[in-house]
Amino acid sequence: MSNSNPIGIFDSGLGGTSIWREIHSLLPYEDTIYLSDSKNAPYGEMSPENILDLCIKNTELLISKDCKLIIVACNTATTNSIEYLRSNYNVPFIGIEPAIKPAALKTKTNCVGILATKGTLSSSLFSKTSEEFASNIKIVEQVGTGLVELIETGKMHSNEMTLLLEKYLNPMLENNIDYLVLGCTHYPYLIPQIQNIVGNDIEIIDSGRAVANQTKIILDHLELLKNTTSFSHHSFYTNTNVNLLEQILAKTATNYSAEFLEF
Repeated sequence: MSNSNPIGIFDSGLGGTSIWREIHSLLPYEDTIYLSDSKNAPYGEMSPENILDLCIKNTELLISKDCKLIIVACNTATTNSIEYLRSNYNVPFIGIEPAIKPAALKTKTNCVGILATKGTLSSSLFSKTSEEFASNIKIVEQVGTGLVELIETGKMHSNEMTLLLEKYLNPMLENNIDYLVLGCTHYPYLIPQIQNIVGNDIEIIDSGRAVANQTKIILDHLELLKNTTSFSHHSFYTNTNVNLLEQILAKTATNYSAEFLEF
């Protein structure tokens, strides 16, 4: 495997671009290929079998494009497929799971909120992590039904989004949470709106920076870090609306291409 090969990233839609943003910030010279499987978003309402099938499809497409490492930029996909992927493909994988551990270690009120998809909250991996790190605190879980769909259809700043967020977050405030864990890579794009509702005394945690750090560690360990400081290029593919993807990328990306691809 050449160290000049790209990093592969896939998600059930646009949300994983929040992870891509952190990867590019930390590793600006690395080339990347991003798959936005928006046609099948959100994964969080699907059966584990369907989620695994989609993850296999995405993985094999990225491997066919010679990716040297694959980031599963979706909490639901990680919790339902990462063990299988690592066992069946000869490429390093980095997964994502809700950052329960830092919230559990830092909470002063002994109550932490988590906003995630049904597929993440019901997974065995999430259950195991919660038992290991948060057995002595109260976790207020909330399935973010409808949030991903609004983001994927360009309604991120709609009144409908505000009403949903208030509905999901107000019970957490009533339980006196002091940390809010975002358990879906789409949700970091909602942080300004979430902060307006919960106030500045509640700290919001997502996994993006931790994933970027882990990516650098793994590439360094495997001697796969790109050893040139030439410009990087970033290829984004979506199987639905390219315009929506480009709207998000225009704010954070340079030297990229965004294309429709049937997959």
